[in-house]
Amino acid sequence: MVTIASFSPEVLSQACELLSSGDVVAIPTETVYGLAADATNDKAVAKIYAIKQRPEFNPLIIHCHSAQQAKSYVQFDKRAEKLADAFWPGPITFVLKRYPDSAISFLASSGLETLAVRIPAHPVAQALIKAYSKPLAAPSANLSQTISPTSAIDVQASLGNRVPLIIDGGQTRVGVESTIIDLTEAIPHILRPGGISVEQIQAVIGTVDLSRRAGIKAPGMMARHYAPSVPMRLNAAAPLKGELFLGFGSMDCDYNLSPSGNLEEAAANLFRMMRLMDRQNIAGIAVAPIPKHGLGLAINDRLMRAATREE
Repeated sequence: MVTIASFSPEVLSQACELLSSGDVVAIPTETVYGLAADATNDKAVAKIYAIKQRPEFNPLIIHCHSAQQAKSYVQFDKRAEKLADAFWPGPITFVLKRYPDSAISFLASSGLETLAVRIPAHPVAQALIKAYSKPLAAPSANLSQTISPTSAIDVQASLGNRVPLIIDGGQTRVGVESTIIDLTEAIPHILRPGGISVEQIQAVIGTVDLSRRAGIKAPGMMARHYAPSVPMRLNAAAPLKGELFLGFGSMDCDYNLSPSGNLEEAAANLFRMMRLMDRQNIAGIAVAPIPKHGLGLAINDRLMRAATREE
């Protein structure tokens, strides 16, 4: 049974316990309510996708309590420093290069070498992230392709008993999602308009690119994506000579996404196992068939892109 609770020390403790166990908590931010999970836990991140019924592994925004915490996971430049000084905590998200040893789940970043990070301004979100001490992945707390929630009741109406705890922080102040700006390019690129206007951003860092274009920062737009350095063969019954075999369900293989055939577990393991198997001394990677329902649709989508050898 879902619980809607006002913020208190007891609720804060309960939320931290749920996050530690790999579960999710719905939390208020100044933009919309978020479905939060431990951003360093692959299985917890996979649970977000499953609960939201998100059809693809679109990157999730990583919420930190301070710029100092964010700098442990992503590489800041002068533009990020200026924008952080001007607008954090607040409704703006930076896309920055992740450190190679970053503890953030690659599932949360959809296998990309970048991360989307922000510092929420809501006191409840701030208190929870500080108490938990790890960043939280937190997309909007609603079913995919439905209206984003701006109150605890909205979350309950959309997700029902899928979420064990909804922390009621009142109606959100901004009511639209954060602005997302890609700071990995020579000219910063606005990926999504939001709570901080383009004019406000330009007043701090100058020219920004507003064009709509496909590419690695807009997942799902490229035919070849998330790809290892060796060929990948899908729907394989068995490996060929020199191939490593990525399995699913009860079978003999080199790596198994989920021996029990659990798609949520498979999603959690996908990017990590692809990286482990990506070796120059092998002929390729063979992948067993994955069911094409639920999270299996997203898994197959990513595998298909990984198997495409040319744009």
